[in-house]
Amino acid sequence: MNSAVTTTDELRVACWNIEHNGRPNKPGDPDRRPTARKLLSELRPHILLRQELTGADADGSRALYEEATQIGGLIPFMAPATPESPNATGVMVDPEHFEVASSHDQITGMWHPACNPVVRLKGCRKPICLASVHLSPWDPTQRASEARRLTFLANGGRTALFGGDMNSYPHRVETESVELPDWDAVKNTDPGHYERRTIERGGRRVPDTVPDEVFTGSGIFTELAHHAATVLKQPDAMQATASLWRTDQGHRSRIDRLYCTPDLAPALLRVEVLDEDPVAEASDHALLLATFSLQSMRRILLHSPT
Repeated sequence: MNSAVTTTDELRVACWNIEHNGRPNKPGDPDRRPTARKLLSELRPHILLRQELTGADADGSRALYEEATQIGGLIPFMAPATPESPNATGVMVDPEHFEVASSHDQITGMWHPACNPVVRLKGCRKPICLASVHLSPWDPTQRASEARRLTFLANGGRTALFGGDMNSYPHRVETESVELPDWDAVKNTDPGHYERRTIERGGRRVPDTVPDEVFTGSGIFTELAHHAATVLKQPDAMQATASLWRTDQGHRSRIDRLYCTPDLAPALLRVEVLDEDPVAEASDHALLLATFSLQSMRRILLHSPT
């Protein structure tokens, strides 16, 4: 793992789906939570977008608060789990840099409710609408609906920053360096995955890229890794993110992504995809780390209309 915490004027945003929150799935499985928390504490993100906070609401959300404290005294938020999925989403923010304006759970129409706190960078009037997102793993139609619902994050000129497991693929294939799975092979090894991750267009089955089209096709949001690769000339920003463990669903794909409203994009310094140990010991998903210029972000928020 190459990334290291610096003392420069940077603001770090981490996004990570830790499978089932690192808890043992069956007897004999290791508890991966200490590894994940140690790694995050070393990275010291100022904003952490988490998916699969499975079981973190038990005992008065004890595990949620333990994680936030161990990472660096962050303020945690968590959307509720549902009968369909115990894998809750969460957001944690650094109180040294941010003040909390409000907190919301976007539940209607979402397979996994999206955790949606609104924060202010200290000294700035305009807030940032944050969200941790985990789109439906089962249904492309559901994912498309969820993506359209999430466009509200940018309504009325709001500044937004969100990310998560999109369970779908980037749509600008001409700029992608990661090939898509061999769907004929996947159909043979995991036909259910084939059905859930492809859609019909022009009489043939193609990968589901609709959520990314909704987010970026009309310019509502900027996809941070794409911006880093094409504008900042950082091709490694578009590395694959999952699965780090499974091989029966095709090779790794770029299903975990970060987005922001276009006003924040000029403040982006770099995007890193961390997929080596200890990340791969803790989860089947790579960890995304986006680093912004704190000074540039502050300038943007100070001069933007509220």
